[in-house]
Amino acid sequence: MKKLYAALLAGLIFSFPVAAKMYKWVDDKGTTHYGETIPPEYAGKDRSELNNSGRVIEKKTTLSAEERRANEQAEAQKRVDNEAALERKRHDQALVNTYSNENEIDLARNRNLQQIATRIESIDSQLKIAENKISGLKKEAENYTAANKPIPVSLKEDLSESNSRLNKLQKDMDKARAEKGTIDARYDADKTRYKELTGK
Repeated sequence: MKKLYAALLAGLIFSFPVAAKMYKWVDDKGTTHYGETIPPEYAGKDRSELNNSGRVIEKKTTLSAEERRANEQAEAQKRVDNEAALERKRHDQALVNTYSNENEIDLARNRNLQQIATRIESIDSQLKIAENKISGLKKEAENYTAANKPIPVSLKEDLSESNSRLNKLQKDMDKARAEKGTIDARYDADKTRYKELTGK
């Protein structure tokens, strides 16, 4: 039976012109078909192209929507990884070209940290002034309350504005301290990487 099937297949293939393409596909019922063209309803499904000897020379597999999404995500991740690798290479080159030794990295760190330290000192001074002002305004409001007098609108407004300023200064301080931590971490990483690259 197998020999008969092979002979029929060979006869079918050789009956087509030499330049003609031969395709093999499977319909929805699992029946295998051969022909020069693939019916439109099977154009998006798995198929194989055969040579004149009946051997598969190209196989096209149709991916499911989930497989396509997975491939797209993999390609996107590959692009991200390639860009990250390129950025690491640039950064490594910059480290080697910028610094001659570890001490120069520490000096650069200190210059950057000095700017942050100055800002933190300024904010801290402003915080103390704001806190003292609020303390004075609260005492003034308490005196009105103790005397059974209504707190003036202007005093309430001053308290509200002072509290808003205090909150802003506290956020500025948190931001400055976070920036200081980021700078420290960055230069620590640069120093470690510099050692790895130069062996110094």
